[in-house]
Amino acid sequence: MDTHSIGANTRGPALRWDVFCRVVDNLGDIGVCWRLCTDLASRGQQVRLWIDCPDDLDWMAPGARPGLHPGVQVLHWTEPMAPGLADALSPADVWVEAFGCDPARECIDALAGRLAAGETPPVWLNLEYMSAEPWVERCHRLPSPVMSGPLKGLTKWFFYPGFTPATGGLLREATLPAQQLAHEPARWLRNLGLPVDDGRRRVSLFCYEPEALGNVMRSAGLDASPADWLITPGRASAAVDQALGEEPPGEGCRPVRLPRLTQQDYDRLLWSCDLNFVRGEDSLVRALWAGKPFVWQIYPQHDNAHHAKLDAFLDWLQAPPCWRAFHHGWNGMSPGETVWPGWDAIGEWASCALQARDRLLAQADLCSQLLGFVMEKR
Repeated sequence: MDTHSIGANTRGPALRWDVFCRVVDNLGDIGVCWRLCTDLASRGQQVRLWIDCPDDLDWMAPGARPGLHPGVQVLHWTEPMAPGLADALSPADVWVEAFGCDPARECIDALAGRLAAGETPPVWLNLEYMSAEPWVERCHRLPSPVMSGPLKGLTKWFFYPGFTPATGGLLREATLPAQQLAHEPARWLRNLGLPVDDGRRRVSLFCYEPEALGNVMRSAGLDASPADWLITPGRASAAVDQALGEEPPGEGCRPVRLPRLTQQDYDRLLWSCDLNFVRGEDSLVRALWAGKPFVWQIYPQHDNAHHAKLDAFLDWLQAPPCWRAFHHGWNGMSPGETVWPGWDAIGEWASCALQARDRLLAQADLCSQLLGFVMEKR
């Protein structure tokens, strides 16, 4: 079966999925895994999300832990696990280890016992981080034999999200375009108690601690076209405090502090803004679907491996030179001072962002491809 031909509404037979998630980058891992689980559930799948730090789900996806989202069960992945839990649960048809985390030891032992009794193993997927680097197309869907341990002899399969038809695609709910089309930014902002001023643009800020932040906000404060900067709580808000101190950036850049937003409301934030600063993986994908100009702060790695990853993405994006240069400055990859690019330059980014979204919409989404691949391997 050609999984790349699977459409966005693919359901397939109802299967039970175990998705294993260890939270490494605060919100990114849990954000991706929750979207994956709910998208699978919307297609008739039964999903168990094993997660070691589930607390953030209480505000990102209210009702997740009490089981109010049909088709998704959240299990707190403790070490050690509650005695007998893994053996008591119905066996899964699919295992997904998110971002290379190994499944719980108790689940491995329970599966080994079932295999010894003659049961069929699950389709075992290693869902990796997304990248636009060329090697992703070569490694996508490759087998990874298990060479040791209780499950020796089984096979894992690498599954790489990505930006081209030769990769696993990106998470995209079937209802997303219709939701975005129906969105009314002014009404949504007012409902949150946020300012709505037709004379000001809007910028969302979700970032780590970029060194350029202070310079960019102060130079944006001098722009003749004023903007409200909608700042997400947590690291981004703390970074703004550190970068600006007691000195306001100027009328062209008015900071507005946001409350914590659910995942759905974060999507609406991106739809409501003229420019979106995003970080990590989940928010980048949502910025791409928003179709607005954006700036991506990639997760930094100590050996600067993220530099090549960012450049590969900018190549795929076909980013104009000014957009590429600002990304380099925002991510600390270029010497000198990084300043606000100005709305004329950002306007040049807009058509490129829309073209990128159109290319992605023409490709099969991640869950459709996952379902197709599992049907092929069962």
